[in-house]
Amino acid sequence: MVVVDNVTMIFNEGTPDENRVLSNISLKVDIGDFVTIIGSNGAGKSTLFNVIAGTYRPTAGEIYINKKRVTKDPEYKRARYIGRIFQNPLMGTAGNMSLEDNLMISCKKGFKWPVLGLNQKMRALFREQLKQLDMDLEDRLKDNVGLFSGGQRQALTLLMMVLSRPDLVLLDEHTAALDPKNAELVLQLTEKFIAEYRLTTVMVTHNMGHAIKFGNRLLMMDKGEIILDVSGKQKEELTIEKLVEKFHEIRHRDFTSDEVLLTE
Repeated sequence: MVVVDNVTMIFNEGTPDENRVLSNISLKVDIGDFVTIIGSNGAGKSTLFNVIAGTYRPTAGEIYINKKRVTKDPEYKRARYIGRIFQNPLMGTAGNMSLEDNLMISCKKGFKWPVLGLNQKMRALFREQLKQLDMDLEDRLKDNVGLFSGGQRQALTLLMMVLSRPDLVLLDEHTAALDPKNAELVLQLTEKFIAEYRLTTVMVTHNMGHAIKFGNRLLMMDKGEIILDVSGKQKEELTIEKLVEKFHEIRHRDFTSDEVLLTE
């Protein structure tokens, strides 16, 4: 599904402010994979997402999605087949539009649904889909999304992403801004939708417990490099303590990110 081939990302190259954020990253994500990525601030996790999504063009290297070279394709073109959810729950929905209009936009994204008008058949479909969220939103189709809570909007963003039928899902710390109750609900919905629709997914998280619990493969990044890639039985046997120990073994220094360690 995704091939990141020897990608380097340097900001302000050739200036006193030069910052190498990714260094010769190579990564393959197979169809159906659910990959979690853990690492401290500055490890390069979000930059890797931005390179895959087309927000940034890498300084060197190539990006392939579905066997097509997309390195120079702009973000709006890749958005037709990439579903991305950000940390900010307000970014995935249009707050000044109604719930039903937001859902219609998702159905038309990427032209994977027949181009239909907003009729009673579509509204019935939306109500059925919204029931899965267990937030009583199925009776609020006419309400502007701006009236909803952050947890409701992030759960809605997740549903809209599913309705758009993406080839690839990028979850960029999508529960970090939510309270624990809503974060847990959104994670449960995430796991449900990924399994049900067999979505190829990459999830960035600061939470070591979540990185270990979810998905079939775990990557650890540090200073712009992928330093650990585990899957199968090796991932199943991981614990937070073992993950911290592996970091020390590889980097010969202690893992000291308070933000990560405090979200065990």
